[in-house]
Amino acid sequence: MVYTGQVDGHLLRGCSIEADRADIIALYLEGLRNALPDHFHAHMTALIEEIHSSARALRDLVDHSHLHLARVPIMLSYLNIVLPCLSRTLRDVTAFYQDKTVSKEIRWRRMYNKMKDEVGGLPLPQRFLIYNHFLAMLKLLLTRSPNFDLNSLDSLRTRIMQLREARGIRPPPSMQVGPVIRPEAMALIGPMDPDPSTHWAEQIFSLPLPSRTALKHVKPSTSWGPHQPLGTPFDTPKGSKILFRRPFDDDRLSLVVYLNPADQCAFLFIRTFHLGSPWLSLRGAHELCIHREGSALQLRRWSQSAQCSKPWASLYFQTWEEMVLFHSTFVSLKARNALTLDVKVNEYKLAGERRLFQAQIIDDDFRHSLIVFHDTQTKGIRLHAAVWDGELRRCPVWTAFVTHQSASPSWLKRKSRHRVWLKDVQLYVFCQRYRQQNQRRGRGGAFEICFASPEAAARFCEVFYGPSGGMTTDDEGPPPQVEARRVPRVMAASVEEADDTDDE
Repeated sequence: MVYTGQVDGHLLRGCSIEADRADIIALYLEGLRNALPDHFHAHMTALIEEIHSSARALRDLVDHSHLHLARVPIMLSYLNIVLPCLSRTLRDVTAFYQDKTVSKEIRWRRMYNKMKDEVGGLPLPQRFLIYNHFLAMLKLLLTRSPNFDLNSLDSLRTRIMQLREARGIRPPPSMQVGPVIRPEAMALIGPMDPDPSTHWAEQIFSLPLPSRTALKHVKPSTSWGPHQPLGTPFDTPKGSKILFRRPFDDDRLSLVVYLNPADQCAFLFIRTFHLGSPWLSLRGAHELCIHREGSALQLRRWSQSAQCSKPWASLYFQTWEEMVLFHSTFVSLKARNALTLDVKVNEYKLAGERRLFQAQIIDDDFRHSLIVFHDTQTKGIRLHAAVWDGELRRCPVWTAFVTHQSASPSWLKRKSRHRVWLKDVQLYVFCQRYRQQNQRRGRGGAFEICFASPEAAARFCEVFYGPSGGMTTDDEGPPPQVEARRVPRVMAASVEEADDTDDE
């Protein structure tokens, strides 16, 4: 059968339906676990976690499918194998749970033991583990990951076909919804070599958070559109590189940011649900403006028909740290976007933060502006380095969160009139050319900040420790003289001047 977009949409919608079913069943099982004695909890917890993983894997596959539409036919036959089997398992679990003729303990025992016996003794959590590994392998196939292993995929396919047969799901898929990949056809898929360099944005949300400062008044995130239905082909360039994916509200809404390989411009892709069906919206970073509203970051677009700006998405964050990282990531991607005409000064500012300190520093042989921000809602404090001058002035270079470790008298040490060392500082870098290892010193990897003037170094120390500020007597002389931060000319218009003045 020839692949059509209609079949593609049907299977992808099936992924979304089963993801919703999995979330509901996991919630049911959590309630059942709370009603049973502790000795049941270990197996129940393992099952609940795997079912949650299934929901995430299904939605993740849908989100990536729309960015790799040309490759979707390659995986459709495999998806048509796993989806009916996964759906049957979820419906069987529901049937056992809803059997009100027996006690909750008997419901769980029957569910676990009967479903184990029907597939040759394979425990129920391990059955979902097979599904999840298979879905993960399909994602690797879809995205041309160098970690894709055809032998592993075929091995998992065999296991799932055995599960189908044991459950009486017959016959095997007779409708060919896409080409089955064969070893001799691997060369036709295209290169799967990894990119020679990793984009900085791929690292931001993969690093652990040193602290988690909760935000108040968190509401459901909203995508305002305009939207397109699932299966709509978007003009996504071949070879687009996904920088990161952020789920919101237990994956009810997801945001994928990818890079156009032709011009290295960033685009944002949102998937949400309306009346149970997935809907999609796509915008370039250069088409959006960002500002903070309480615990949310609102992205706004320009409406040609109304000749005014309208909300595109309202993204609510659980923690202040995640909000800061997303805001800095977005404005950096927008500022370094060749299609961007202008970045307003207010976009560089995160509303609700108060500036405690600002000065010029010599950072990785470039001049940067170092700012200490204090968030008025959460009382969080962070260090923020930005481009000092030029067209990318105020564009973020890195940020670091000040945690409880700053209470230690050894956290900050003034090594000379111009230099300060900070221990246990984790940097989140928003610039491809910045190398933080050039600022690391000593066996403990302390981070060195080199101020352009000794007065600035003294005032920085006073922010944290008062007038004494941990001053030492070993003067290493004045800082080196360097050129202004060298950045590529990528913006069609320069950033307008700030309302506030720089200290140094």
